[in-house]
Amino acid sequence: MLTIYGIKNCATMKKAFDFFDQAGVAYGFFDYKKQAPTAEVLQSWIQQLGLDVVINRRGTTWRKLTELQQAEAEQADSAIALLQAQSSLIKRPIITDDSGKVLLVGFDPASYQAMLTPSAP
Repeated sequence: MLTIYGIKNCATMKKAFDFFDQAGVAYGFFDYKKQAPTAEVLQSWIQQLGLDVVINRRGTTWRKLTELQQAEAEQADSAIALLQAQSSLIKRPIITDDSGKVLLVGFDPASYQAMLTPSAP
């Protein structure tokens, strides 16, 4: 089963929920606002994707950080603590499979559809 990580009231998240609901795809939901992802999960995402993909630099939370905090976010170890403390800094949604492999980040209907379409042998 897929797991969708994000914030429930985010507009992009709502698009992802709607897409999977309409496609009849079962998923679990992990709400950043109710519980921060573990350091191990964040480390795995950073290893799979890189900090540039995991950190949401477009949001107001990023803009409210001090220059020192932004600089610390460029180092994986200090970035993990910052992401746990301020989960709005994590891009959303992040879609993973049962093994924790990241399948998708953000919302792009074509990418979502491609993930659901079985590949030809």
